Amino acid sequence: MPANSEKINSVTAAPANELEREVTITRLFDAPRALVFQAWTDPRHLAQWWGPKGFSNPVCEADARPGGTWRIVMRAPDGTEYPGGGVYREIVEPERLVFTNIAFDQDGKTILDGLTTVTFTEEGRGTKLVLLTRATGLVSYAAQMLAGMEAGWSQSLERLEALVQSETADREIVATRVFDAPRALVWKAVTESERLMHWWGPKGFTMLACDVDLRPGGVFSYSMRAPNGSVMWGKWVYREIVAPERLVTVVSFTDEDGNLLRHPASATWPLEVLNTMVLTERDGKTTITIYGTPINATEEERKTFEDGRGSMKQGFTGTLDQLAAYLASDERSEKIN
Repeated sequence: MPANSEKINSVTAAPANELEREVTITRLFDAPRALVFQAWTDPRHLAQWWGPKGFSNPVCEADARPGGTWRIVMRAPDGTEYPGGGVYREIVEPERLVFTNIAFDQDGKTILDGLTTVTFTEEGRGTKLVLLTRATGLVSYAAQMLAGMEAGWSQSLERLEALVQSETADREIVATRVFDAPRALVWKAVTESERLMHWWGPKGFTMLACDVDLRPGGVFSYSMRAPNGSVMWGKWVYREIVAPERLVTVVSFTDEDGNLLRHPASATWPLEVLNTMVLTERDGKTTITIYGTPINATEEERKTFEDGRGSMKQGFTGTLDQLAAYLASDERSEKIN
């Protein structure tokens, strides 16, 4: 993977009709797929990169579900506003988006009507994005907009690149540990409920319940008792599962019913943290590396996350100590059996 994102743009020849155009753009991002995908579906992220350079998006709404609508009002440097929107046709998180995209004039009349498909695939530790869009102008003066479509998309993706790079800069190794156990066994320990019951959680905490639905969109939910007797609940929502190499999850504290809650010790801790767990094996030993970054977070929440990295690493250290102890006993048991 290159140090910086590499872009490879290819544009199909415009159809003979000047009021039609098709564009295909391929770009590599040095960022996890879940993060790049989220930038297309989270309106707070979308507003930061959509449109050509110099444009802003004072209105940005996205109901990211099949049949849901999106709406953006782009504002040019000279103050002119360009409204647009469409409907999500297909969403396969974090692999594929299909949506209609319609541009309007100031009176709400449709100027352009198009369909865009975006695919996201893992490329090493990064993401390969392929965008295919086709648009038809419905009025004669749309020809100029169609002619600039490729440049507009290219500039938008450059802004997206800058956004995900800044997000990735906040993504730091939360914890790393080498375990004297094969990767297949470590994978079982981090994905099977009966094994998670033995080690998950900070030192001194007792797991009370644990349920794993191991599939994209599935949830690992748990409850545990703290040394002072209080009970806490939490969950991981699985984004990506590549056995036995990689788990991407959204980690949150919850109430007993699974509703999101603040960190019990911090009112400004992010409600959601995107964790990527990578497992590699060498000479029969397994290294786990965990990366974390807040998502859907305010500036105050991001600062809290950055300021709390030290305590977060300390907490993970205790949890991984327990995993190491469990693996040592579990590996011996499996060898005996």
